[in-house]
Amino acid sequence: MENTAGERDLRKRTRQVALRVIRLCDSLPNVRTADVIAKQLIRCGTSVGANYRAAACAKSPKDFVAKLGIVEEECDESIYWMELLVESGIIEERLLEDLIREARQLLAITIASIRTARTKIKR
Repeated sequence: MENTAGERDLRKRTRQVALRVIRLCDSLPNVRTADVIAKQLIRCGTSVGANYRAAACAKSPKDFVAKLGIVEEECDESIYWMELLVESGIIEERLLEDLIREARQLLAITIASIRTARTKIKR
């Protein structure tokens, strides 16, 4: 796959989300529930960028779609854990609004990319 400006932008955005997730988790209160959620969130939040990079190096269109599917799952899971942090009262919603919005945008981009790639495979 070629290294386009859009791809470079997504690499940067997914890395920034990972860094923000790391900082968020480091700032959470030191209580059992927050620790459990933080571990889950760090795993999936940092996995988004790592798997996006793997997708960019896919060996075939089917491999690309499969790897983007992992990006979709990890991004959606990240959103879930952040929403849980808010809904449980561990962190104020206003503090996560921007990060959740960015994760949702990345999720939407990923889903659209999967659909486009699947259409090309069927041709």
